[in-house]
Amino acid sequence: MKIVTFAAIALALSLSAAGAAQAKGCLKGAVVGGVAGHVAGRHALLGAAAGCAVGHHLAHKKEVEQRRAAQAQAQHQTHR
Repeated sequence: MKIVTFAAIALALSLSAAGAAQAKGCLKGAVVGGVAGHVAGRHALLGAAAGCAVGHHLAHKKEVEQRRAAQAQAQHQTHR
């Protein structure tokens, strides 16, 4: 478990150095992926990397959906 935690923290710190916007979702995904990879057969680092990528993708997708909803609501308000 220490390896998973260390890998997740190291990965999150390396990505957060590139910018907070790019690291969104990475930490949570890295932790989940690292644990899943560890349980699946000592592939914690690979799981953490994949989890980071998936977490970042999902966070970006959620951000785009929220932006579209805000635009739709603003557009609805101006047409009243």
